[in-house]
Amino acid sequence: MNQEIDKPRLLLVDDDETYCKVLKTALEKRNYEVLVANDVKSGIALAEQYLPEYAVIDLRIGHESGLELVKKLISLDANTACVMLTGFASIATAVEAIKLGAVHYLTKPANADEILNALHKNEGDSTVSISENPLSVKRLEWEHLQKILMQYDGNISAAARALNMHRRTLQRKLDKRPVRE
Repeated sequence: MNQEIDKPRLLLVDDDETYCKVLKTALEKRNYEVLVANDVKSGIALAEQYLPEYAVIDLRIGHESGLELVKKLISLDANTACVMLTGFASIATAVEAIKLGAVHYLTKPANADEILNALHKNEGDSTVSISENPLSVKRLEWEHLQKILMQYDGNISAAARALNMHRRTLQRKLDKRPVRE
């Protein structure tokens, strides 16, 4: 009997090849069959070919959005449990990821145990602490830019026009990591 059949299949899509290699090894040690892609097109091809039970998708894959991949995975199989990973966490992208079908949204760096806990968590946590401090002005600006960008389906030129801002200025602001609260 082939042992691969008994292992749950997980699709990992991230443009950071080193992170993928480390995470793949850690997940394989936890008895998962791991398929890795470093761009959206390859991720979609693997998803269509293998229909994974689980997926771990980076929000920003090169210059592409991992949100499109979450949408595609859920359209292929509504039971695929997807976790969105990001180094650029924002309220707007978290909300969109969940609306598109992701079961959880984690900020990087996330380890294999955190990811697996998120994939298998079926309910929300009402005990999550609520911050006493309001968001900083820089964080609010970054959140607003993310929200507008989402409204224009990730089109930076259209979002910049809507914000009455030069496209390069918007790109520069988006490339900066948000201030941690």
